[in-house]
Amino acid sequence: MTRTLITGGTVVSPSGRSPFDVLIDGETIAALYAPGQVEAQGVTADRTIDATGKYVIPGGIDVHTHMELPFGGTNASDTFETGTTAAAWGGVTTIVDFAVQNTGGNVIDGLGAWHEKAAGNCAIDYAFHQIVGGVDDESLKAMRYLTEHEGVTSFKLFMAYPGVFYSDDGQILRAMQTAGDIGATIMMHAENGIAIDVLVQQALARGETDPKYHSSTRPSALEGEATSRAIVLAAVAGNIPLYIVHLSASEALAAVAEARDQSRNVFAETCPQYLYLTVEETLAKPDFEGAKWVCSPPIRSAHDTHPHHADMWKGLRSNDLAIVSTDHCPFCFKDQKELGRGDFSKIPNGMGSVEHRMELLYQGVVAGEITLERWVETCCTTPARMFGMYPKKGIIAPGADGDVVVWDPNGHTSIGYEKKHHMNIDHSSWEGYEIDGKVDTVISRGLVVMEDDTFTGRKGHGQFVKRGLSQYLV
Repeated sequence: MTRTLITGGTVVSPSGRSPFDVLIDGETIAALYAPGQVEAQGVTADRTIDATGKYVIPGGIDVHTHMELPFGGTNASDTFETGTTAAAWGGVTTIVDFAVQNTGGNVIDGLGAWHEKAAGNCAIDYAFHQIVGGVDDESLKAMRYLTEHEGVTSFKLFMAYPGVFYSDDGQILRAMQTAGDIGATIMMHAENGIAIDVLVQQALARGETDPKYHSSTRPSALEGEATSRAIVLAAVAGNIPLYIVHLSASEALAAVAEARDQSRNVFAETCPQYLYLTVEETLAKPDFEGAKWVCSPPIRSAHDTHPHHADMWKGLRSNDLAIVSTDHCPFCFKDQKELGRGDFSKIPNGMGSVEHRMELLYQGVVAGEITLERWVETCCTTPARMFGMYPKKGIIAPGADGDVVVWDPNGHTSIGYEKKHHMNIDHSSWEGYEIDGKVDTVISRGLVVMEDDTFTGRKGHGQFVKRGLSQYLV
């Protein structure tokens, strides 16, 4: 087994930063050494990586991706091979993707299909959440089985997309009660899809067909309402763990903050697009170009009545938002996003961001929005704790997996389709963004998968991670 020694760097954890040399033996972190101890103890390694002047952090964990997801008559353009390779370029060493049960389908079969897609194809480690698109006696039994036997301990429900994923309040309550019995986490897409569908049809009837209307027909108030309703249902079910995915709206964040102030087991994530992008610079672009940024919940307007961006950053600082994920679900502009020309409701929903999450959030550190420690906490450690992978993942400590990123704060990253871009998509959602820092080296379970601006990993290196229950409850 290869022994790799990372010397001269500053190890960053949620609780602080310290100078340590890090020894990885095989696939596992073997030891941390204070400055001078390596030489004094005669520690040897097959390979030494000089991290002088750089940060040494746990590998990033993106707990919300959709590789190869069927949507709107097409499929997300990143395969598990291309998507996990791009993730490695961005300092991510573990993803948690979503296995799918559509309405009328079988949960166990849905998970099996995702295992077939991913097995032998991933460049980094991977795990699964399970989408439950039809709550009935069989799916409730499957939730218990997956939690107890398959290492799938979180289940996503939808308050949107009637006829595809939608669950009504009664179905949601039943699934939450089951989750309470088995200790699982319910993840919620919280938008009032029934009301949204009315607004969409009314807009189309008025001839409002451009991409920008995707945002105005999914108003933030309907995200706030659905989030509040989900929180009430979770309380009725017995304070079960509830995790609101891709939170974008101030009203939704206020509901989460209120619940957390009452010591409820309510948690939430946001995504980079809700921290940085506005309708005016994306969805409102002319000639249908705005379709590139159609995702749900939508990007919000800079002229909304609520300061959504500022509130999202505040939520990250206060821990009312615990995690930043991507909701990575890329579709090419040509032949995929173009399916919605003349009808914004037919534009496949999703953006490509898995490669850039660590970079974009680090720019928040540079801008003074969050601390360096909070960057590591929201992108690495809390994802591992929230979804039952800690302390094997999310921390640099003896016994943890050898998932390590060397980050150069003095480097620079230019994001763009002709610049840094390795996702299987024909455009960049982050064209022109400049980052004051750079991914230097990425190690996945002891294997160097990216260094010197070169991918050195391989398809099939990634292993499936069987997860335990959440370790993040109040």
